[in-house]
Amino acid sequence: MRQWLEKQFKLSEFHTNIKTELLAGITTFVTMAYVLATVPNMLESAGLDKHVMFTVLILLVILTTCAMALYTNRPFALAPGLGSVGIVTAMMANDGIAPSLTAGVIFWSGVLFIAISFLGLREAVVRVIPVSLKHAVSAGIGLFIALLGAKSCGLIIANEAKKSLGFGDLKSPEVIVAVIGFIILLILKSRKIQGDMILAIAATTIVGIPFGVTKMPESLLTMPAGIGGQFMNIDFMGALNFAYIPFLIALFVPDFFSTFGTVLGVGAKAGYLDEDGNLPGIDRCFKVDAIATSFGALFGMPSMTTYLESSAGVEAGGKTGLTVIFTSILFGLALLLAPVALMIPSAATAPVLIYIGINMLGAMRNIKYDDMTEAFPAFVCIAFTIFGNNIANGICAALPSYLIMKIASGKIKEVRPAMWILVAVCLLYFYSIL
Repeated sequence: MRQWLEKQFKLSEFHTNIKTELLAGITTFVTMAYVLATVPNMLESAGLDKHVMFTVLILLVILTTCAMALYTNRPFALAPGLGSVGIVTAMMANDGIAPSLTAGVIFWSGVLFIAISFLGLREAVVRVIPVSLKHAVSAGIGLFIALLGAKSCGLIIANEAKKSLGFGDLKSPEVIVAVIGFIILLILKSRKIQGDMILAIAATTIVGIPFGVTKMPESLLTMPAGIGGQFMNIDFMGALNFAYIPFLIALFVPDFFSTFGTVLGVGAKAGYLDEDGNLPGIDRCFKVDAIATSFGALFGMPSMTTYLESSAGVEAGGKTGLTVIFTSILFGLALLLAPVALMIPSAATAPVLIYIGINMLGAMRNIKYDDMTEAFPAFVCIAFTIFGNNIANGICAALPSYLIMKIASGKIKEVRPAMWILVAVCLLYFYSIL
């Protein structure tokens, strides 16, 4: 076994060993294990069975992460991106789009990613999307995730009388537990304690017991929920309707650029980058990530993406794919502990969602505020994502604004030809609404 591991993962070449990779794998698992609670809870709010989605989630994490480990030998773990989970949840819960159609949109966003990855068009897409709008999409999704977290625990509710959002019952047990959990998370973050998110979720879950928010499971172990009914519940052709193209863009853009940034960022920490700042074999990472998205869609799971939390394992000494093989094994063990994971209430995961969402606003620092042709479209993207209660609305309002401002300011040369195609798609989207 040692010889096979050495041959497969080239441990000596990367100056690491099995023990170091194991500890790094545990670290990666601890830092991203919060997805076990957050993703099923978010999808349940959209009408899906969280027990089934819990099983699907773990199986997909194991399969896609192991594929990344064996094909690229990089310590990158995959799981559903919370941004895409937020978009998918909104599509079903807010826009009333059927789960089968939603799965179809996810599938085609993955196909687009696959085409770009295998045809070598990655650089072309990177150039077409304005830099400021890339960061604005991330910030808008961040606000959306924070809002989902606040709504999930009852902190923010829809006020029918005022036709706006407002505070819920601040005396309710759910809100009190969520606030306590947020304070716990902030303390752990400030102290830079490893695994702060999962520790905060665990502590908040315990706090919720005397409040009656946390319901104790009847057993600690259980057989995984069947996923047969979830598999292939997908409408491939219906998802190609023009009305859903903006959602496809909304899923594709964050997934694509999140993967791009994550593999470069984590790769830099691991010392993978060459003298030109490029990551050798990055196309392999993109191919796995892209195929993972379309494969996950067959089970109705939002876009599978490379997780930034992989950097925790790298910081712990992980250098090869063996790191996330161990991470996958730990996720497999969690499959048998479903009652423990699913007893976690929304009030315990809400603080994490709010924190993650707020933290994503850091992307706004990269917006060129001294150039209104860049700053205003970015603002439109962020604002209408929230005001329109839909990330697709934000993107489709921002792209035409960007084009108009570039033309009006005499900077039309900065607009690449493909941008006209994207704007045309946005106009078709608004026409479909009318």
